[in-house]
Amino acid sequence: MTASDHEVLRAGAVAPPAAADPAAAPADTTDDARRLALFAYLQAPEHRTYLAIMRLFTSTLLADLSAGEVTAALAAAEREGRVAPGESDVDTVIDRLRQLVRWGNLVVGRRETIAASIAEFQHGSVRYQVSKLAVRVQRDIDALLRVPEGAREVSRELLPAIDRGLAGIGEALSAALTARRRDPESKAARQARERLAEQVTTVFLQHAELAATVRDFYAYLGQVVTRHQLAPEEISGFRNLLVEYIQMVVADVLRHTETIAASLAGLAQVRGDLLALLGPADQLGTDVERARGRTAADWQELTDWFVDSPGRPSQVAALREATARAIGSLLASVKRATSAGGVLPGRRGSLLKLAAWFDAADQEQAQRLHSAAFGLHSSRHLLPAPDYDTDNDEVPWRDGPVQDVVVSVRSRGDRGARGRTSKVLDDPMTEETLLAQAREQEQRRGAAVGELAAAGARLPQTRLSADALGVLCELLTLAMAGRERDDDTGTALDPVHRLRVTVRPEPGELTTVRSAGGTLTLRDTALEVSGDGAIPGVDR
Repeated sequence: MTASDHEVLRAGAVAPPAAADPAAAPADTTDDARRLALFAYLQAPEHRTYLAIMRLFTSTLLADLSAGEVTAALAAAEREGRVAPGESDVDTVIDRLRQLVRWGNLVVGRRETIAASIAEFQHGSVRYQVSKLAVRVQRDIDALLRVPEGAREVSRELLPAIDRGLAGIGEALSAALTARRRDPESKAARQARERLAEQVTTVFLQHAELAATVRDFYAYLGQVVTRHQLAPEEISGFRNLLVEYIQMVVADVLRHTETIAASLAGLAQVRGDLLALLGPADQLGTDVERARGRTAADWQELTDWFVDSPGRPSQVAALREATARAIGSLLASVKRATSAGGVLPGRRGSLLKLAAWFDAADQEQAQRLHSAAFGLHSSRHLLPAPDYDTDNDEVPWRDGPVQDVVVSVRSRGDRGARGRTSKVLDDPMTEETLLAQAREQEQRRGAAVGELAAAGARLPQTRLSADALGVLCELLTLAMAGRERDDDTGTALDPVHRLRVTVRPEPGELTTVRSAGGTLTLRDTALEVSGDGAIPGVDR
């Protein structure tokens, strides 16, 4: 058999069928679409077979399997009932492997094989390997299938470890810089860099685990505190969960945040030296996924988790706010459950009991049960008077408007309109007054923006009106809030008019803006106003 014959057989083993596969991505799709196709096998009808194949490829390092080897493994899974009957047939397995290749989960390799027939050569010479992104996808899938539905414990013990780790990074950085000044190529300098890299990797791994547990815990918390009906034992459990456990977590975070923020501020001043010592991974090439902590973006993300920045609160502040909302929701649930001297006779248990009756009933019994429970019949029925005034007798109930079931009906079976606000009456005079006020306010702002645009570069020599100074101060505040550091350039754009304000640091520069309401002085700052102030798409 010649080499060309081998290539023909190999192409025939992996080439897609002539008919277009709707699940296969076209050649000109974006990189995002190509990566999302890696999840396609989860929604396929044969997802159990695909999961078994992917677990086989990801169970060992450098897995290199042929269709025959995959068939043997699936035969055992079929005997155990983990895949559907017939999925271990060799032709079926080849189709599944080809489909995974088209989705990008597997890649095709080749190994020289001694075969007694063309079929044996075709099944044994074409080898399959798993792609890097597919390994990560399958790893996340297995982790998701193993995770329980309940709350996840927050790894708050990592907070003091992160605190000590950041302090250790500062010490290791000082030692590495000292060793580099003495002899950059010495053994001591190399060991100092390795210790520094060890400390950085450890801190970022600890923070990633801490952040993941916090997100998972509050995601679970959000889905339970918003439930309207809570049993007494559930309220007791959530009370312990919120009042005791969350307060303990928040207290630990706040206790260590100050020292962690101080350590991050100190490392921010020598971040350039730190990243230079960690260095690029030259031995792996340029297109490589670096470990966390090797780029300035990684350190900025870590800093933003603990430290507030202008216009962007930290995750610590978000955690504190989420805790306050959760405790408020629990108190509202307790108030609903304990009002009127006892637990409300909620309809949740009755509805669950009714659902169980429906599940056990046949067709005739279900119809009788439905009529008895809801009183909805095909010819006519009784409902409360609708909120709208219209004749709807010719429309069947299943096609008519949906009737909102208010909280009082669900909890007490009472249709009284407690607390419902009355309908807003049509008041054309008030509407016209409000519209006139809005038009006048928009005209004043447009005139102020036009005044600023006309001043432009002559802003220091122009005396602004009070409205123009107000617009300038508003855009100036947004421009300054968008800066990461004091030496950054900030910019802000009016959301309606074409007017941009830019502020940048200029040592020794003194910018003065005079107006009818006073004088605004900016020290060591240059201020630029650009644009014509016109609304896009509107002729002036």
